[in-house]
Amino acid sequence: MDDFSVLGSPPPDAGLPVPAAAPTPPDAVERGPDALPHEGEASRPRRRSMDRPLEARPVLVDQVLDVCVARGVADLHVNPGAPPTARIEDRLVPLGSGVWGADATERFCRGLCSERHWHEVQDRGTTDFGIQHREGDRFRVSVMRQRAGYGAVLRRIPSDFLTFEEIGLPKTVPDLLKRHQGLILVTGATGSGKSTTLATMVNWINENYERHVITIEDPVEFHHSHKKSLITQREVGSDVESFAEAMRRALRQDPDVILVGEMRDLETIASALTAAETGHLVFGTLHTMGASQSVSRIIDVFPAAQQEQIRVQLAMSLLGVISQVLIPTTPGFLRPDGTKLPGRVAGLEVLVSTPAVANMIRNNDINRIVDVIQTSRDQGMFTLDDYLLDLVGRGWIEREMARGYTADTLMFDRRLNGG
Repeated sequence: MDDFSVLGSPPPDAGLPVPAAAPTPPDAVERGPDALPHEGEASRPRRRSMDRPLEARPVLVDQVLDVCVARGVADLHVNPGAPPTARIEDRLVPLGSGVWGADATERFCRGLCSERHWHEVQDRGTTDFGIQHREGDRFRVSVMRQRAGYGAVLRRIPSDFLTFEEIGLPKTVPDLLKRHQGLILVTGATGSGKSTTLATMVNWINENYERHVITIEDPVEFHHSHKKSLITQREVGSDVESFAEAMRRALRQDPDVILVGEMRDLETIASALTAAETGHLVFGTLHTMGASQSVSRIIDVFPAAQQEQIRVQLAMSLLGVISQVLIPTTPGFLRPDGTKLPGRVAGLEVLVSTPAVANMIRNNDINRIVDVIQTSRDQGMFTLDDYLLDLVGRGWIEREMARGYTADTLMFDRRLNGG
């Protein structure tokens, strides 16, 4: 889950329910029903018949989701031979002491999957999809076959949208969203909060403008209802074959805004640039850190013979880059109003494209973009190191934690010390 929410530790001995054990085969009596398979067994994952219809989600799955929502769990890991384990403030915390064996985790994973997704696990070894909790929160689920059997990772996606102020985005971001065409990139590693930021941006447009917004995601995470805007949400794998195919079709579906959940391949990136040039506002994500690296990644995807043309296209269409990380906050720190900080806070870098930035992209002088960011704070730009300095100064994150995310540790220390 891309979360900026408060993550609380579970109370002692309050674990997840343990699935009932399957009948124990004769050769496993001495090991117990929840023991790991022998080495030879692990390499032969059990295949189940695909004829059994999945008529309803098993009670156990709902119980697990209930625990995750009640405890504010960000990520839940289910692996054979270990208790269900939650990621809380960058720590992996076992939820209770009950160990789930290979049979139990397989039943749980099977219960998560629809027939189509379970077929995909059997055929490809993994599947990704979204499911919804009864109270509205959604979970991004990845089920996989592994050495010891089957496992799953569930990432919780809160049902409420954050505001720009809660994320820490400057006022320049809503200004960019008022534009009718151009490309806005949201970048960062997996789990850095990109989906939350994108959902906030879509929700802001939805509340303020009459536009047709198409989102292309794998899987769909935040669900948007129609407010002032009309929202069309397409899931790759379920509604459309690929991101590239969805982008090709989107241009024929009268969009004003297009959200591309992943810009990985040349065809998808080329389609996004074309859409941004031809009267559409496009949001895209990259797994990159920093504005300069994000710009370089888009250009480097293309063959050398096309890169000059792509630099011109990108210079004309790029509106801004929001790059982010999620950083554990100072334990026990309270805001001036007495409220507790969330377990993690976003560290941000923001680039707003200006004529100077466009010229640097066009002339392949991308390394100088960071200089523009450093000298343009009055235009809503700042580097990650600048933002980290502010967070340390406010006491929100600890100095040593911040140093692990800086681009220039020596300069960061010097600035913290007043140098």
